[in-house]
Amino acid sequence: MANTTSRPRPLTLRAAPLLLSVATLSASLPTRLHAFDASDPFTTRALAPPRPALSLNGAEPSPPACRTPAADAAYGVIEVVDLALCKNPTTREVWSAARVQAAEVGVAQSQFLPGLDGGMAVNRVRADSQTTTQKSASLTLSWLLFDFGARSANLEVARQLLNAASATLDSTVQSVFLSALQAYYNAQAARAAVTAALESEKASRESLSAAEVRYQVGTGTPADRLQAQTAWSQATLTRIRAEGVLRNTLGRLANVMGLDANQPLRLDDIPSATPAAGFERDVAALIAEARERRPDLKAAEAELKAAQSAVDYARAAGLPTLSFAAEPRWQDIGGLSANGSTIGLTLSVPIFSGFSTTYNVRAAEARTDVQAARVDNVRLQVALDVWEAYQSLTTATQTIRTSADLLASAEHSERVALGRYKAGIGNILDVLNAQSALASARLQRVQAMLDWHVSRATLARAIGVLDGNLLLSVSGGKKAQLP
Repeated sequence: MANTTSRPRPLTLRAAPLLLSVATLSASLPTRLHAFDASDPFTTRALAPPRPALSLNGAEPSPPACRTPAADAAYGVIEVVDLALCKNPTTREVWSAARVQAAEVGVAQSQFLPGLDGGMAVNRVRADSQTTTQKSASLTLSWLLFDFGARSANLEVARQLLNAASATLDSTVQSVFLSALQAYYNAQAARAAVTAALESEKASRESLSAAEVRYQVGTGTPADRLQAQTAWSQATLTRIRAEGVLRNTLGRLANVMGLDANQPLRLDDIPSATPAAGFERDVAALIAEARERRPDLKAAEAELKAAQSAVDYARAAGLPTLSFAAEPRWQDIGGLSANGSTIGLTLSVPIFSGFSTTYNVRAAEARTDVQAARVDNVRLQVALDVWEAYQSLTTATQTIRTSADLLASAEHSERVALGRYKAGIGNILDVLNAQSALASARLQRVQAMLDWHVSRATLARAIGVLDGNLLLSVSGGKKAQLP
């Protein structure tokens, strides 16, 4: 029962500590909120995955500087991938989403702790020409003691969604990794096409000069000179188009690296390709390994577990709860003050909720079936990805070996045809055909090498093992200076 005095006084001795504590709590609230914001009592920061960065030889990646490169900087494949992982907005977005989910784990854990609320109120009430001042202060402690596992199920949902977010981050990092590699090798292919076009243009100009010499000495025909002139003009046009393609591919490479498309880029020399037989394994074994490693499959499986825990949460939400509450309070009305307190247990028993619990459980079970189907779909996609990537790499390996023979044959044929024409025993068509075949062989040789690099990275991505170790063989095993 509340204690009441008939003698007007602003504050009783029993109410003073309560009012003072509430006032102190209110005055320090901004500072306390800032301190709580900076603290991490549930250590959720340790649960969040680290920021994406390139790691070589299994070493811990250093914090990326994310600096815009100098205009004259030369970039190899390691630098390109490192900057892409650091500055590409896609990796930052997914990493931030994972940190959000880590904080949601803390939110779920906080539901196991009691809550404390403080309140103060001052009111002026006027009735029958009488003005009365009402003052009150209170502290309320509430604590949910038992809920048939609803909070535990909710915490498990949050943890599994964090696992899914972390796996999604890994999958996104590998996707950006592969996109950077593809953009880099496409730029190198376009650069090689320009080089080949320049060589073809030079060879065509030499054929034109030879045709003009033969025409001047009377051993050539005007048709030879016109055909050589046409071939030279065509080679010049091919070179101009190749330069345009190179500028576009460099713009796309800059975009993958998180830079503006007009950022000047200078690339290192075209890497060589050394096909190895390490990938030539049983495809079934590769598929089994991929299903163990693929982060997108791990994300789907974690989301399935979260959906299963959501069913438990939906069931528990319709069951009784037991809570503890305590509330000391003080009130002053027109000089009459009163102190009181309440303490007790509250049992809440849902009797009828309009069948909402029933349908919430059914919806959660259906979402579990949906997620299970998605897991099966990802498993099938993993097998298809590995199969296609394996076949592409096998084809690229065979192509790179054959393209070397093709280039050697084309170079020899071009030398013979041009020599015969200069000696007066060949015709211009043989020369032009040989030069065209040589230009095509050069492009096929370079493209075969770059396709092999991309196919190897694609297979690694399909298995789920695409990381910095793949780049060391490209750069000669040397760890480059990362920006």
